[in-house]
Parts: sequence; structure tokens; C-alpha cells
Amino acid sequence: MTQDTQEPIHEDRVWSDEHWTARVIKNEDDDGWAVAMFLDGQAEPALVGPWTMGRNKKDPKPLDTSAFNTLVKTAKEVIRRSEQQRHAELNKNVSVSVGGQRIRVELAIVPDEEGATASLRAVNAFDEELARVPVSPGFKLHVNSAEAWVVSGFERPLK
Repeated sequence: MTQDTQEPIHEDRVWSDEHWTARVIKNEDDDGWAVAMFLDGQAEPALVGPWTMGRNKKDPKPLDTSAFNTLVKTAKEVIRRSEQQRHAELNKNVSVSVGGQRIRVELAIVPDEEGATASLRAVNAFDEELARVPVSPGFKLHVNSAEAWVVSGFERPLK
């Protein structure tokens, strides 16, 4: 084990290997059980889902290698999809034709606790940058706003 990783734990209700920890917890909403998957260093679980009851229909089924590996795979997929969604929320683009030229206009928002920033960028069909200006993080990019920006000669939009 390196300094960054902890010793593996293989218990009925806690299973930890590498960078992930699965914890079987009592479901507060009913008599059932849930499992929470934590990525090392994160306070909040990446995934929480129902967990199977054991044979006695009272206690949870014990964790094992197969279940843990499936949970890790699922938690990684949840994180990946969340990152993709966040990227899509912060980065948008549309294509417009102005003067017979196809131009892609991209809006990139950079979140920050002090205040988000954003920029509008235009590139041609060869992916060469034509213009870049700062805009409000609330700027609404759509075909009409992109076209208006290009037609204006790439003047900084007021909104």
C-alpha cells in the first residue's frame, strides 16, 4: 500500500479497496438497507442505492468481491455521466452561416466561488479562431444570438 491508499477492508457491511469504500447502511425511510459508495477523500457518497436483504429477511446481505466490483463500476459511471452533464451545461456551441462562411460559436463558462466567468469564441471551418470576447455567464447562446454576434463584427454582446 502507498501512503495515499489505505489497507483493504473486507467486512460484511464495509468493503474497501484502492480508492473506494462501500458501506451498507440502514435505510431511514423503511425497514430495508442501502449501500453508499464513497470515493476516498469525498464527504458525500458518489452513489447510494438499495441493498439486498439477507436470508433471514432482517439483516443485509454481506458485501463480497463481486458485489463491490459491480458497485465500483456503477459509481464510476455515475461520476462520469455527472461530469459529462456538467460539461454540457458549461460549454455550448452552435453553427451559423454568415456571408457564405460556416462559423461555430462556442460559449464556455468557468464556475468560480468568487463569480463565474464566460467567453464567447468563433472558429471557422478549419478550427481557426476568428474572435474571442468575455461575456456574462448568463449569456444565452442560440442561433440568433450567435448570428447577431458574427454580423456585428464580433463586438462584445451587452447581454
